[in-house]
Amino acid sequence: MKWLTMFLALCAAPLQAEQRPNILILFADDLGRYASVYADPKEPSPNDIIRTPVFDRIAREGARFQHAFVSVPSCTPSRTALMTGRHFFRNGSHSQLHHPWQAGTPDPFEDVVGMPMTLQQHGYHIGHSLKLHMHDRIIGGKKNLYSSAGQKINEYSEILTKSDDKEAAKKQIFEEVRGNFRKFLDRREKGQPFYYSFNPTNTHRLWVRGSGKALWGLNPEDLKGKMPPVLPDVPEIREDMADYLGEAMAFDAACGVLVAMLEEIGELDNTIVMISGDHGIPGFPRGKTNVHDFGSEVLLALRWPKKIAASRVVQAPVSLIDIAPTFLAAAHLASPDQPNGQNLLPALAPGADDSLLRGWALIGRERHADRAREGQLPYPVRALRTRDFLYVKNFKSDRWPMGSPDPVTQQSAPSYETLTNDTFAAFPDMDMSPTKAWLVKHRNDSQMKAFLDFAWEKRPAEELYDLRTDPHQTKNLAQDPQHSLTLARLRDQLIRELMANNDPRLQDDAFDRPPYHVKNKK
Repeated sequence: MKWLTMFLALCAAPLQAEQRPNILILFADDLGRYASVYADPKEPSPNDIIRTPVFDRIAREGARFQHAFVSVPSCTPSRTALMTGRHFFRNGSHSQLHHPWQAGTPDPFEDVVGMPMTLQQHGYHIGHSLKLHMHDRIIGGKKNLYSSAGQKINEYSEILTKSDDKEAAKKQIFEEVRGNFRKFLDRREKGQPFYYSFNPTNTHRLWVRGSGKALWGLNPEDLKGKMPPVLPDVPEIREDMADYLGEAMAFDAACGVLVAMLEEIGELDNTIVMISGDHGIPGFPRGKTNVHDFGSEVLLALRWPKKIAASRVVQAPVSLIDIAPTFLAAAHLASPDQPNGQNLLPALAPGADDSLLRGWALIGRERHADRAREGQLPYPVRALRTRDFLYVKNFKSDRWPMGSPDPVTQQSAPSYETLTNDTFAAFPDMDMSPTKAWLVKHRNDSQMKAFLDFAWEKRPAEELYDLRTDPHQTKNLAQDPQHSLTLARLRDQLIRELMANNDPRLQDDAFDRPPYHVKNKK
């Protein structure tokens, strides 16, 4: 009988080798590094008051990344970099928000296949719900968009605030989340592996003021002494942060719906579950659209018991461009897009450590809001984030990083209400928010100068921060002679990477003219 056992084992081996994991991406809009598992008693932060049991579970049963960064802190290019595994500037029209491009000019993005379509071409059932923010070709067209059951999760705080029966309203919201996923699953073939991406926008502005406390019991006063030092620690801004954290908790609860569905059908352990976000917090200084950690660092956890060690904590910086090659490797596939990212799986296996990782992340941006500054020009910046340092190169330091201050002057400014509700009222590369309105209102207070500098004042050509002594990046050491060698080393490393990948910014400022720069007539 021994020979029969060996024969059956040999016959079964090819079948086992062909088994490929499902992939579930839970990807929030504008959600930075906020989850209760990131709370650290040695470093008070907003993570001290948030509660995210689903993310915490995925991190506990898989890998938690302490320092994960987006390729660019702006929606379209960040999401496209995730899908392709490429540095954002290699994606042609999709290297900038809303993918502007001169008509009739060949677009490098047309040659991109993307991770989802590569999976589909090799037998996966693929789908996507809610926000895409790029050409739907990357997901195989509208037939693969599953949001028809509703988009109420995107208006979580608005719906619950208006409802007399909040439990019923909450149930309806999550039933829509469940319905989209169920419809997607019902359309796959028996035994077919799937890729599904869930992309709600409730963490994007606007949310209801006071909803963090009213809906989630997050007392803004509990944030006192826990705010990043680039923000004034005042009641209005603490409340704004608490409301944002409430939306992050709503996203976590929605993630729980999908994880529970996989458990119900017995497919959770053969599914790679990823939870993350496309960039940092909107409407705050140094947040969204900024290459500093507050704008570019995001939560990230991966769970796959077959290949990822439980409770693995990754300290080395990683980038979301690593996700596409990682997921394709898990499916025994290679990317056709010549990605810059690396396969993370070898570093996540039992007994592995961070030495297998690249150990740095490249971050940058070009145009975000098209009307942010005169001539609709971008704000070009590239940065290199290592374990110990952040180096920033501001290519056009004469431009306003957050867009033109007009019509804000010492004597006058738009109303508080306008700045809270209209992103384009002033500094258009910072989203509308009570925080933005409060800063403008107090712009002439001498004690606010440092905060306004962090928020929107012009920046030097180079920035260098020692993260070992300055984790929030408040003291620029670029002019410090003691750090000149580090500055030169990181500058050279960054430029080499940009040159090796033909960054259009180095090609006579190509992002400042067509086909990359196209003026919006609005």
